[in-house]
Amino acid sequence: MNIAIEPVNGPSASIGGPTPAWETKSVVVSQQVTTHRHGLLQASQSLVYMVIVALFIVTFTVQPFRIPSASMEPTLLVGDFLLVNKQVGPGPPHHMFPSTSVIRRGDIIVFHYPVNSSMHLVKRVIGLPGDRLRLRGGLVYIDGSAISEPYAVYRGSAPDSYRDEFPRMVSADPGVNSRWWIEMHSLVSRGELTVPPDSFFVLGDNRNDSEDSRYWGLVPRAAIVGKPILVYFSLNNSLSTAGQTSAQAMPGSGAIRSQGATHSFARWTRAFHIVR
Repeated sequence: MNIAIEPVNGPSASIGGPTPAWETKSVVVSQQVTTHRHGLLQASQSLVYMVIVALFIVTFTVQPFRIPSASMEPTLLVGDFLLVNKQVGPGPPHHMFPSTSVIRRGDIIVFHYPVNSSMHLVKRVIGLPGDRLRLRGGLVYIDGSAISEPYAVYRGSAPDSYRDEFPRMVSADPGVNSRWWIEMHSLVSRGELTVPPDSFFVLGDNRNDSEDSRYWGLVPRAAIVGKPILVYFSLNNSLSTAGQTSAQAMPGSGAIRSQGATHSFARWTRAFHIVR
């Protein structure tokens, strides 16, 4: 019995012939969707990697801070944004940034404010553990000898015997922390303050306009966050938030808050300035 097969009209009936146009368009669209999804996946993965690297850097290596007060002028200016080396432990010499585990006299450090650990301050290390320290006549004496301080400035101000002849135990300055005033009595002998182990005596470079170890005490080693590396950006004083003191935090977010000034908002010459 023979079964007749009738041909089916239309291009889809041809075997081995050209692919129909609608099928070609479907394949192209499918490929485009797949490529787009693959691109989104790669972009998402790259973003995740960048976030992880950024978190690692901020947590273990460097972190941005902003200078809110004039206590470190002229070395650091109000409105300077710093990158701080947070590697406080010993490491191999091939590290990108040197270890900050060794704190030397003259080093600038960022640390948790001893009176309020949620705040960060930046000062210069002057007294090391075991040092006998005193200030007289615009000079710092360590173990009886005056030290060279090319970074220190003494701008004109009213006489202040407590500030200028530290440690002076005759009467407490109104700005002195009460806990520190009591502790000083156990550290001062014959007009000199002896820095205890694992602690550092710090001063601002702007000596007559700085709230520092003279007023609130010593910096424990454990409170040190790191050492500033460079100024990566700097706002003009007119754009810095007014009314801030050296006991206020330097926000790590680096948020820029303007008070309406729009001209000369940045000190471009300070960008990438190495901190010393």
